[in-house]
Amino acid sequence: MVEVLIGLVSGIVSGTGMGGGTILIFLLTFFMGIDQHVAQATNLIFFIPASIVAIIVNIKNKNLDIKNGTIIAIFGILGAIIGANISLNMPVNILKRCFGIFLSIITINEIYSIIKQYKKDKNKE
Repeated sequence: MVEVLIGLVSGIVSGTGMGGGTILIFLLTFFMGIDQHVAQATNLIFFIPASIVAIIVNIKNKNLDIKNGTIIAIFGILGAIIGANISLNMPVNILKRCFGIFLSIITINEIYSIIKQYKKDKNKE
């Protein structure tokens, strides 16, 4: 049952374009006690069908820039190969620390963006 809830939450976040994999990795390691390497690999399996569905919906709604998306995908694949090899050779405690730093940077950026937007909206009044 926990797996169903984790998949549902990750899918919803992924469908909104906010990176459901980040949530998935956190939930798998924190709530299910899965090793970081296994959680990251599991995220890759989750990512394929979730991405296909998101691509179909966005093509249908004409929200996709095929040219830029293709370029980004090609170099994303190259980056994934490099990142996977780095990850496999990294001790799990360092990998967890890097993932935590990554999440912290995203959180700080999001808080900053919200504050910046709030101030901008307040100045319009």
